[in-house]
Amino acid sequence: MTAEEGPSDAEAVERARAGDHEAFRVLVERYQGRAHGLALRILRDPDRARDAVQDSFLKAYAALDRFEGRSSFYTWLYRLVFNTCIDVKRREKKEAPVEWNDEVARSVAPGADAVGLPAQGDLADPAHAYHRTQLREALAAAIESLPEDARRTLVMREVDGLSYAEIAAALEIPKGTVMSRLHYARKRVRETLLENGAVAGSPEDESGDPK
Repeated sequence: MTAEEGPSDAEAVERARAGDHEAFRVLVERYQGRAHGLALRILRDPDRARDAVQDSFLKAYAALDRFEGRSSFYTWLYRLVFNTCIDVKRREKKEAPVEWNDEVARSVAPGADAVGLPAQGDLADPAHAYHRTQLREALAAAIESLPEDARRTLVMREVDGLSYAEIAAALEIPKGTVMSRLHYARKRVRETLLENGAVAGSPEDESGDPK
């Protein structure tokens, strides 16, 4: 369900606060897919992801009176889902690497095309496939080596596609801090990949990143 097919998020929140369970159901149906996608990327297990999302919606419903509307409802929900998943991982003490697809690899490592990510027509070439696998493994290792704050911010930007403002709201940090973390994370990842010979080019270019 989209916002055009029902009440706005703000309207649904107000109705839910007044005891309208159907209004909260609108929010659940509107965002459960995106919430599950986020949980699945973090936990990498469908059952645990589903449980985390259900837990997050229960927390959201119980905390509606504390939702001040300074950010969008989804940004607020994102933070609940994200923190719930991190708590799950901490309890289980089990880390899993993020799946970095080709588009993300090109964004984080501009030299990727020259070594590991061929044009679409070349994907059947075994040599290209081998280099592609190597690059993905090197990229995942470089990301995992980042400090937690930098890694988390990079994932939210490159994998989840949140804007700088949305990340700032989700992590409750200034937008400038988001920008500095991303600059540091990208620079370190590129330097690591260059040192390992995984990509070609310079780690300096970060132009063209939308805010």
